[in-house]
Amino acid sequence: MHGSTGTTRQVDSRHSLEKAMTPVGSSSLQTPIEGLLATPTSRLPYQHNVMLRSYVLERAHGNLIVYNSPGVSESADAIRALGAPARLLVNHSHEAMYGKPDLDVPIWIHRNDSPEVVQSLDVAGMFDGRTRIDDDLEVIPTPGHTAGTTSFLWDNGTHRFLFTGDFIWIENGEWKAVVLSSALRRAYLESLALVRELDFDVLVPWGTTEGDPPYGLVTGRSEIRDRVDAIVDRVKAGGDR
Repeated sequence: MHGSTGTTRQVDSRHSLEKAMTPVGSSSLQTPIEGLLATPTSRLPYQHNVMLRSYVLERAHGNLIVYNSPGVSESADAIRALGAPARLLVNHSHEAMYGKPDLDVPIWIHRNDSPEVVQSLDVAGMFDGRTRIDDDLEVIPTPGHTAGTTSFLWDNGTHRFLFTGDFIWIENGEWKAVVLSSALRRAYLESLALVRELDFDVLVPWGTTEGDPPYGLVTGRSEIRDRVDAIVDRVKAGGDR
């Protein structure tokens, strides 16, 4: 973001933060920040202080869901009421552990993570490289957490949301990595270098630690670079966070 736009977005975002997780009507979807709908939370089975969410993106070209989690089934009626979603975008293969949601929606995943995902989910399509969905959402492969981890950058006209899954998540207010394989460490660093140069103002991971907002606001590219550089330093030093 440039000039006064970043300041305006930050003011709007802080106002939205005060209304964090306000119910949308009588549905089970909530709005943690203007323009974004979130499902109810679920706890990560093997790390109970991590709260997971899926997100519904309301779009003129057809609504999308980002991330698979139990919240999709819990919110199925509310999601249908908004209009049949065009796709469910899976960030990485670990989301398949929750199985097929109780919702008729085509599921998309990166090809490199598909062998694990197709065992639990009906995959309708696969991504290979960086591409776009219509004129408002960019598909950006960011391998490292898994070989097929893919981030999604959505511009809804008010915010530029970057959905990073577990590739970059928020732990006690700090952006962190989750390095699971030394064989993917180089790919992780290359993906971090790519994200470092992206233009976004809201980071939306799959999970955050309990008590944290479900997203991270950024005031400009300098903050993005500083936060990502801190992750790079830890990963280069052999750390897994």
